[in-house]
Amino acid sequence: MTDGGEDVRIHIDSDWKQEAAKEKERLAQQEKAEPRAAPGAAGPVNFFELLNVLVMQAAVALGGVVGPRGEQIPPNVHSAKYFIDLLDVLAEKTKGNLTDEEKRALESVLYELRLQYVQLVTPPPPEKAKKS
Repeated sequence: MTDGGEDVRIHIDSDWKQEAAKEKERLAQQEKAEPRAAPGAAGPVNFFELLNVLVMQAAVALGGVVGPRGEQIPPNVHSAKYFIDLLDVLAEKTKGNLTDEEKRALESVLYELRLQYVQLVTPPPPEKAKKS
């Protein structure tokens, strides 16, 4: 959240980026093996697609996505919390029913999104006056 025009930046660590790249590669290979139908058409869907939809919504709400014309999308704290809470409900309701890979992916994105949310809503510490 910005307070008084302060610039708030969201940091995404490299581990999360590496995980996302691996997942993207895995999904691309899976896509080659079993092509998916067009959006809205009946076809094979999986847990990772659901996870991706919710994570993207949370990322947009956290202000971590650039719009189609390169404009910065401002954060929406309430929406971000809503999508993080939805992912938490998904984790609770699917406990014991996920593969290890699905569980790791869900835990990883929840951790990262929560961290970004806390960074967004936590005001920066006040700057101390320098003594000359």
